[in-house]
Amino acid sequence: MADIDAVFKAYDIRGITPDQLDAELVRSIGAAFARFVRTQPEPHDRVLVGRDMRPSGVELVAAFCEGVTSQGMDVTRIGLASTDMLYFAAGSLDAPGAMFTASHNPAQYNGIKMTLAGAKPIGSDTGMDEIKRMILEDDLSPQGEPGTIDDIELLDAFADHVRGFIDTSALVPVKVVADTANGMGGLVVPAVFEGLPVDLEVMYGELDGTFPNHPADPIDVENLRDLQARVLEVGADVGLAFDGDADRVFLVDDLGQPVSGSITTAIVAKGILEKEPGATILHNLICSKTVPEVVRENGGTPIRTRVGHSFIKATMAETGAAFGGEHSAHYYFRENWRADSGCIASLVVLEQLSRTGQKLSELRKPFERYAASGEINTTVDDPAAVIDRVAAAYADHDQDRLDGLTVDLGDWWFNLRPSNTEPLLRLNLEAATREQCDAKVEEVRSLF
Repeated sequence: MADIDAVFKAYDIRGITPDQLDAELVRSIGAAFARFVRTQPEPHDRVLVGRDMRPSGVELVAAFCEGVTSQGMDVTRIGLASTDMLYFAAGSLDAPGAMFTASHNPAQYNGIKMTLAGAKPIGSDTGMDEIKRMILEDDLSPQGEPGTIDDIELLDAFADHVRGFIDTSALVPVKVVADTANGMGGLVVPAVFEGLPVDLEVMYGELDGTFPNHPADPIDVENLRDLQARVLEVGADVGLAFDGDADRVFLVDDLGQPVSGSITTAIVAKGILEKEPGATILHNLICSKTVPEVVRENGGTPIRTRVGHSFIKATMAETGAAFGGEHSAHYYFRENWRADSGCIASLVVLEQLSRTGQKLSELRKPFERYAASGEINTTVDDPAAVIDRVAAAYADHDQDRLDGLTVDLGDWWFNLRPSNTEPLLRLNLEAATREQCDAKVEEVRSLF
């Protein structure tokens, strides 16, 4: 039995198929999405639809298209795509879109990321709740003449768009290994790198939504092991680890060492500021202090945001920021309709390597200034009460509630955020040394 309450999240729709998310529910989602789009200040007459390689996507896309066309709206399918390719479609074609993917989740999951025209995000407070309400309360029976369905091919145009973010003539020959984890990177990464002076090797490039080699979740270091070994084995300059829908990328340097999302954000920010001096750069509040320091050192203006793509995109729109980065390896670009793209970030890093003549293991060193805990999740009975207790314990220090609780104690700081969906607290802590970091983690967690 489908479970609408379980699958509607803060930023997308996601659940186990068909137990929580089945064709019948998705058909209703399609109909409600079509009606929601029609209520916008600039209504549109078609919806773009893409999907990743999960086997359940074929049936779910068909059901969604039935729902949309039942309301008299047309559908243009872009076929197999990465999520950033769907954003490109929504931006370049100025039409709302739906991407069928469960990103890094296991094979039994699927989901839908929805966007308005121009790749404007839809979250709980910008349409998701209204779409859910329509499904629960409104009559979504067919209206008027059914819409039509057609197909379009956008891979080459998308690859051209991504390459447009760098000076391709400045690239020097490099050896790159990309682990696409049987996800959509297997389709888009070769297209993006085509024609560049890059000796590209793709690991697990076959599109297979059962993920036969390892989970498509590169934030888990266990899923980087094969890439690290291959980078060392073939003497590659860079390793790229993409998630299932290929909108995120984690880097591995020439010594086989992972590069954090914060360090990558700092590297990309420096590259952006070289081309756009004085630009505003966004970073979410669990990024390393290195990021705002690097932005200021390079003449930019850093702005700290909440965690989550809808907040970053909204702040980009308000401030005109050129770039935004998250520690979770989402990298947002103003000229990409403020949407995130792992492929664009990868090329900007390669351009930095070419311009500096350095290895990635050398390029990263000036940005590695602090020791970080990583995100530590702890189950608690009452997250809000625990946060208040921790805040009281550090009442004499600078703190804010922009997103959970952030406390800055000078040579170390931490953020404690509640999960949106579970009784969990997420702790991120950074300190001057590894020893101090480990000790302070124990100090803060003892208050739980």
